[in-house]
Amino acid sequence: MRITRRTMLQGAAGVAAMFGQRASAVTEMDLGDIRITTVSDGYLSLPESFLIGDLPRDEARAILDEAGIAPGGFAPPCNVTLLRKGTQTVLFDAGAGPSFMQSAGRLPGTLAALDLSPEDITHVIFTHGHPDHLWGVIDDFDEPLFANARHFIGRVERDYWMDPRTPDTIGAARQSFVAGAARRIALLGDRLETAEDGDMILEDVMARMSAGHTPGHMSFEIGEGRALVAGDAIGNAHLAFARPGWPMPADQDPELAARTREALLEELAERGMPLIGFHLPGGGIGEVARTGEGYLYVPRA
Repeated sequence: MRITRRTMLQGAAGVAAMFGQRASAVTEMDLGDIRITTVSDGYLSLPESFLIGDLPRDEARAILDEAGIAPGGFAPPCNVTLLRKGTQTVLFDAGAGPSFMQSAGRLPGTLAALDLSPEDITHVIFTHGHPDHLWGVIDDFDEPLFANARHFIGRVERDYWMDPRTPDTIGAARQSFVAGAARRIALLGDRLETAEDGDMILEDVMARMSAGHTPGHMSFEIGEGRALVAGDAIGNAHLAFARPGWPMPADQDPELAARTREALLEELAERGMPLIGFHLPGGGIGEVARTGEGYLYVPRA
């Protein structure tokens, strides 16, 4: 397996350095006849409470300190995964677009650095409907940005965001997520196809239910165990690995998400399967190693 790193779009690199983020770097991994590339959509700017919430603060803070996460805030990267094989050019998630956070929404520029335009994308496959994964699918004219692509999302996930009861149950902090997701799903219309757990969306892409972060969150196994695109099922490289059973405040169903995370980490460590995570450092491509109390994320860059 060969992995290389290079930096694109030098104009954006200064912004990345200012905030300690990889704004435009590209990380690549070859899986036989499949090339996996992660490209940056920027990063999020989040309060520390988004990480710690009601967790045991002293213990959580010690783990974060060891990981180099300073008190007060958190700026996770946003890694969009690109799969290329033959005539297929597949995106997993579409980034945030211009309407969520100023620090995100850079996907079109990073694709351009690879000499790819939105029209070159043949498939867009969503892990879930949160803003940083879905909102970038529509352009400034409310048209699908990836005009030639087939779009896929888990049926459970689509139904959740379109359910008229969801705004009353999701909580005030995520109210805008519902409106934004429902609007984009509606604009995609018949372009958006649905998948069930275990479906082979493409010859080398199998959908796997990994609920908890959202009710219908999907991960995607590439090439019968060659890699796993995990989306936000494993949402960071510190607390989620060191204490996978802790209920994380970022998850909509923290208890279910913890069970999902524990099962995935155990499987990834057992199988030696590369992990591709949307908010993991180093381009988001790495491996899972067991430690005494939990797991360790080992970037492969």
